[in-house]
Amino acid sequence: MKVLFIEYPKCSTCRKAKKWLQENNIDFTDRHIVDENPTKDELKEVISKSGLPVRKLFNTSGNVYKSLNLKSKMDSLSEDEMLELLSSNGMLVKRPLVIGDNFALVGFKEEAYADILL
Repeated sequence: MKVLFIEYPKCSTCRKAKKWLQENNIDFTDRHIVDENPTKDELKEVISKSGLPVRKLFNTSGNVYKSLNLKSKMDSLSEDEMLELLSSNGMLVKRPLVIGDNFALVGFKEEAYADILL
């Protein structure tokens, strides 16, 4: 099984997740979230495969999220508008993303990774 690992290399959570994947011999393709931002279609795929609402894909602790004052705007945005925002700037997307044939993981929780990948 090979998965797509979308990360921001300076992110400590991404580094922990990558280390976990390597230690557990999970085959992955690495992708920089800013250099190659997830597209709207990829984000829809993550929502579909993860079962998470689109709001859960936002990096709410990031500077871009805070500078755009998105916390106060979220309730007035449609799902499509949220996807447009997310696909416009990789720094808005919660990371890392791990996408497989029939699953998607958002963020890093070791138990969730083990349940799905081992």
